[in-house]
Amino acid sequence: MEYSVNTRPLLQQSESESDFEERDGRESGGTLDDPVVVTKDTRPLFKVQEPKDRYNLAYIIFYLLGMTTLLPWYFFVTADDYWMYKLRNLSGNYTVVGDGGRSELQASFTAYLSVASTIPNTLFLILNSLLSHKISLRIRMVGSLSTIIILFVVTTALVKIDTDSWQQIFFIVTLVIVVLLNIASAILQGGLFGLVGKFSARYITAVVSGQALGGIFAALASILSLCLGASATTSAFVYFMVANAMLLLALTAYLILTRAMFFQYHLLDKSEGNTLHYEPGSIQSSSYGPSVRNISYMGILSKIWTYGFSEWLTFFITLAMYPSITVLVCSTYKGNKVAWNDVYFVPVVGYLIFSTFDYVGRMLAGFLHWPRGRGWLLLLLSAFRVVFVPLILLCNAQPRHHLPVVIHSDVLYILIIVLFGLTNGYLANITLICVPRVVDATEQEVASSMMAAFLGVGLACGSALGLGMVKIL
Repeated sequence: MEYSVNTRPLLQQSESESDFEERDGRESGGTLDDPVVVTKDTRPLFKVQEPKDRYNLAYIIFYLLGMTTLLPWYFFVTADDYWMYKLRNLSGNYTVVGDGGRSELQASFTAYLSVASTIPNTLFLILNSLLSHKISLRIRMVGSLSTIIILFVVTTALVKIDTDSWQQIFFIVTLVIVVLLNIASAILQGGLFGLVGKFSARYITAVVSGQALGGIFAALASILSLCLGASATTSAFVYFMVANAMLLLALTAYLILTRAMFFQYHLLDKSEGNTLHYEPGSIQSSSYGPSVRNISYMGILSKIWTYGFSEWLTFFITLAMYPSITVLVCSTYKGNKVAWNDVYFVPVVGYLIFSTFDYVGRMLAGFLHWPRGRGWLLLLLSAFRVVFVPLILLCNAQPRHHLPVVIHSDVLYILIIVLFGLTNGYLANITLICVPRVVDATEQEVASSMMAAFLGVGLACGSALGLGMVKIL
């Protein structure tokens, strides 16, 4: 659209003087020196006012989606007794887990589960950061959530099927499901972090806090099953049914969220020269589909590498100790026939307390926002967490063959776990909050997806180191 813009100052002359001069100029046949510039105005005619998050609906849904990203891992780990029952030694008692010693399948399952989870998750988090702008966000989010639901339904059905006559096949099928689950979870997590990077820090906090809340939920479920004395198959069936319900709720909630004006506004392409497109009742955003913009990965990486390395280092140190070592730390009073020392100490301290303070740390980062814009300082703080490695190794982790037990106090160990979880949650969240602020608006989705890749690689490297740490004890 072209406009004729009169550039004469409005108060240069009075209106009557201007009229007489223009009339005289026309009557005398002369030309009037009136500078008129023809321009093409590419700006939107009206500035769009940011919609409100009515009833905090988007915040709640992002919380739920955050829980969903790690739900497969939490529920598979929590159902350890179920896997041991399914893979038990059939030459002995059919109802007692591990009777007469672990079978070969039981002994190798945890190691295979770790490999089947970590490798595809890390690989697809990296691929997601490289290819996310070429695939529609809607396809990635809805497709990955739907895939996870289908795989969990299959897993739930297998609980009620007698697999004793085909244990080996069940073992392979389960690992295939784990691989596919982690591929879908990586796509979901990468897409979610890329999506929430377009929103304010409050919504980033909702996602990462939701992840920690998933750990609390799984720990409480484990403790509750211990209190009720439920069988391995009953507990697993309840776990997986709850997971199915939460996953279905997350998918439904996400589809509702995409129709909200608040959500669509934040997905608008806000790069210079782009305009806003409207349809009745909604804002259409080209960024919700595949982007055709050229992405400079090295340019983005040069801006966020300190934050990414900090995220990697935080989870590398955490996973080196948790849960491979923390699950081995038992009460120094174990064996005195007190339920707290013999039954509840590890699930409460090693899982529930860690997850709770991990959650508190993530929430705290959402309020403090410190240090803001100082990637090198975040990296330094993450490096300081290496002190937790010798501290936890010197606690009462059993069995041990090389290192002595130096920290005998249960209270001191609990304090170490509190600080360990608190610092992990705080640094994990604050780095993700800072990244969208150090890149351009058009780079936020890719930058946040890269941070998810750093997180995934940190988990993988930490898990691998954790296996070696067990040998050091």
